[in-house]
Amino acid sequence: MAVFVRVVEHGGFTAAAGKLGLSPSAVTKTIARLEDTLDTQLFNRTTRRLRTTDYGQEFYERCVRILAELEDAEATLKRGSGVARGRIRAVVPLSFGRVTLMPELPGFFARYPGISLELHFSDGMVDLIADGFDLAVRTGTITDSRLTTRLLTRGPQVTVAAPAYLARHGTPATPEELRDHNCLISRFGPEWSFKGANGQAFSLRVQGNAVINSGDALREAAVAGTGIAQGTWWLYRKDLERGDVRAILPEYALEGAPVSVLYPPQRHLPAKLRAFIDFLVQITRSG
Repeated sequence: MAVFVRVVEHGGFTAAAGKLGLSPSAVTKTIARLEDTLDTQLFNRTTRRLRTTDYGQEFYERCVRILAELEDAEATLKRGSGVARGRIRAVVPLSFGRVTLMPELPGFFARYPGISLELHFSDGMVDLIADGFDLAVRTGTITDSRLTTRLLTRGPQVTVAAPAYLARHGTPATPEELRDHNCLISRFGPEWSFKGANGQAFSLRVQGNAVINSGDALREAAVAGTGIAQGTWWLYRKDLERGDVRAILPEYALEGAPVSVLYPPQRHLPAKLRAFIDFLVQITRSG
């Protein structure tokens, strides 16, 4: 089962063999014996590609969960109950990874030296089960009912500007006054959302001299004093703490999109995943 999972994850017998320290022929024979035992074809083989069959994909998803539980059980027996160890494959949004996760990783590894992380950074949708990920961090409302969802944090949708920018151009007192300012446009477009006096949300079209489709670059432009930006609280929270930017129009702020961690449902959550999820909760809800 372990060999089969590595073949799927690495896309071929030779690549899997290198990761496992086996010869390609040994891996090929192992898969052949597995298919004979199951009386099922697990792969469609061509000269260029190796893809799982429908039965192979279903078997892969079950194998991943079984091996994770087995790894967790072995770790518990070897190192004592509740010890977290093993590899975690995770996918996180680019900005969340850079701003929130990466600065805290030394503390995580100091606390859990037996865990290794394989981190993938992506803002796009990922099929955790099909792609073999243990968990994902996502922003927004989650609609995939196949996954277990745990809320990490919520916060206001903040509008920010650097003190230097506000000193040069003044601080807008209402959202409408943003029309007289240089607003940094993100990949979500020039329609910014605010909360009105009646508590209802409304949109305002802003304009500026820069359209920036990277959250990290947008944050850096705001900190540099290029213009006013709008984004999630967690993206700017450390800049706000340091005073590199100031929150403006706080009374008009809407609640931002939730940040959640998703993972395939498991009867017994492995200690390594429990440790990493608890860690994500801690770093997203603190200060």
